[in-house]
Amino acid sequence: MSEKKINYPKFSATIGCYKNDNPEDFEKAFLSIYNQTVKPNEIIITVDGPIPKELDKKVTRFEREFQAVILRSAQNNGQGMAHALAVDHAKYEYIAIMDADDISVPDRFEKQLKVAMEHPEYDVIGGQIEEFIDNPKNVVGKREVPLEDHMVKRYLRRRCPFNHMTILLHSHMVKKAGNYQDWHYNEDYFLYCRMLLQGAVFCNIPDTLVYVRVGKEMYKRRGGWKYFKSEAKLQKWMLNHKIISFPMYLENVFIRLCVQALMPNWLRGFMFQKLFRSKGNK
Repeated sequence: MSEKKINYPKFSATIGCYKNDNPEDFEKAFLSIYNQTVKPNEIIITVDGPIPKELDKKVTRFEREFQAVILRSAQNNGQGMAHALAVDHAKYEYIAIMDADDISVPDRFEKQLKVAMEHPEYDVIGGQIEEFIDNPKNVVGKREVPLEDHMVKRYLRRRCPFNHMTILLHSHMVKKAGNYQDWHYNEDYFLYCRMLLQGAVFCNIPDTLVYVRVGKEMYKRRGGWKYFKSEAKLQKWMLNHKIISFPMYLENVFIRLCVQALMPNWLRGFMFQKLFRSKGNK
């Protein structure tokens, strides 16, 4: 007998690009969400401000050949605003997020949609990531996040509980929480905090869903006074909204001060790879 066809929920997938994205990496990222075992019913590309000619050629090609929906901003507004634009224009209730230089595993959406069908109460469905340098076969680490709702919410009080490039969102809850908003390098974490206050239900699945490109620049982006001030400001917001206690606020800010503001990039990179990540299989 032939296998019964599964009627998966229709969903949108969104991927953004901006001037500093590598055109070849962007193409690999786009094709990894197009060539899925369960294809998106809609792919949205957000173009955040002016982009170089070679990158724009890729965007135009994907619009022509794959019917991608292109949403362009006249100026660079940041990743959070690009995601907000996609949420506002998406046709479907479920929206999958993807980054411009990472690679989704071929059955990522199939796995997430099966969970969504079994548990329609979940508002965010994320998963694990494996980090690589140059080639996905060169895995240097894995960021593991908690699985069940209560564990995700407990983890959220300390750190961001999702790998944002893996998530599948219920758009009605995202909009109920005020959609993505601008918050330097923390737009996703801020959204999850606001969704928490609205009663959202969270989960991560144990499988690796995305291979994430890493390097020295990533550790630079996760450090410096501007990054620390953004994180400290978010911790204060969480304190004011009773997500964390005052002692936890002090502890969280102190750790971030040491790691993000005072620590040199090379040591921060070592800490992330050796202490904050599990070792990948090379």
